[in-house]
Amino acid sequence: MFNVRSPEFAPWLLQLLVSAFLAVLFLQSGIDKVVDRRGNREYLEQHFAKSPLAGTVGPMFLVITILEVSAGILSGIGCLILLFTHDATVAFLGAVVSALNLIALFFGQRVAKDYAGAAVLVPYFLLALAGIYLLAEH
Repeated sequence: MFNVRSPEFAPWLLQLLVSAFLAVLFLQSGIDKVVDRRGNREYLEQHFAKSPLAGTVGPMFLVITILEVSAGILSGIGCLILLFTHDATVAFLGAVVSALNLIALFFGQRVAKDYAGAAVLVPYFLLALAGIYLLAEH
């Protein structure tokens, strides 16, 4: 039996939890974009109608969907690998893709002048950055 209060357990638990959180966040969002493609696309077309990104909603939606699903899958598989083997490589990649996706979302919100929507993304971005740090080899 291992000691759950040991110095080795806490970092592994943090890695596991941040990977699980990112997996849930991005799998739910990405799968929603796939399942309700039309509704999400209509929302984005309205959201960006008066911004310089108005004509790019189609390609932008595809890129964001791919990034979200990729971040979720990598984080989810990484979480499972961490659980069983303690190898953080795939989870690390999931955190990196998560951070890149959040930068893309933040950019879109700022260009659309949805400053409140952009502000909501900041805690998620900070979590992704913490995940990158926690999952990196030290």
